[in-house]
Amino acid sequence: MAVLPATVRPDSYLTLHYRLAGSDGTEFVSTFDMGPATLQMGGGQLAGPLARCLVGLAAGERRVFELPAGEAFGAHNPLLVERIARSALPPEVELKENSLIEFGAPDGGPGFAGFLRELDGTTALFDFNHPLAGQAIRFEIQIVGIM
Repeated sequence: MAVLPATVRPDSYLTLHYRLAGSDGTEFVSTFDMGPATLQMGGGQLAGPLARCLVGLAAGERRVFELPAGEAFGAHNPLLVERIARSALPPEVELKENSLIEFGAPDGGPGFAGFLRELDGTTALFDFNHPLAGQAIRFEIQIVGIM
């Protein structure tokens, strides 16, 4: 009886190389020039649409997925762009334009991050959308192993 190759399931533990790029080829992150990543499917380490691309792939398989704007990380929501008075921000936070600023939750729970788009003498403009929200994404993967 032939043994079927292992394939990625929604609960698989796997090792893979991946690259995320914009539709114009701008690379955001890649593991192809370093060690592969290891993750637990369904553990929240990959956005749902990216994880769904992997289900059914076999060890050794290499694929490229083109995801339309808004599908991988959702649409850009203008309600998640907010101008905040600098005086309302924690004094220990270093404010630098075009940087990701981490905030702690007021109740001590998991924090959140915002991209600081603009900074003036009295306010800071933060975008709390995922940095790739609203963008078409090219997702390249190579499954190294499935456990």
